[in-house]
Amino acid sequence: MTDLLLELARIAPESPLAAIAAKRGDVFELTQKTHDAALRPLQPGGLSHGLRAALACRIAALNGDAPFLGHFRGLLDEAKASEDERKIAELSWTGGDDRSRALIRHTDLVASEPKKASGADIRLLCEAGIAEADIVRLSELIAFVSYQIRVVAGLRLLKGAL
Repeated sequence: MTDLLLELARIAPESPLAAIAAKRGDVFELTQKTHDAALRPLQPGGLSHGLRAALACRIAALNGDAPFLGHFRGLLDEAKASEDERKIAELSWTGGDDRSRALIRHTDLVASEPKKASGADIRLLCEAGIAEADIVRLSELIAFVSYQIRVVAGLRLLKGAL
């Protein structure tokens, strides 16, 4: 079984943990499909593939997850991201225009301190000109990437315990 999550957790395909994971192959398959839909959807709306990869890079960096950061940087390259999108991937970049500043602020907040997010934060996105459908897309992206990172963190803990 080849799987992104197992690869990023550095779990060998022939390991006992990989054998256990194979018994839940449906979960891993659905996670991969969701990964593709969140990061490379057929219809990206106002969040290009490059922007999605850049925001995913930020989330990985906020979580201190180098393997995921490398993976998302690869997607940034595949998407042929613009220079502005590439800047968004860097935690030191706070944005050049209102839209990118709002996207960065919201992504950083929800990825690092989700309990602090409120309706006022959604209004800030709207005020920056981000369409409601793109706010939903952004929320899905943040939630999914955060989920992926946590699943892999759990797999790494299990790997260390076996």
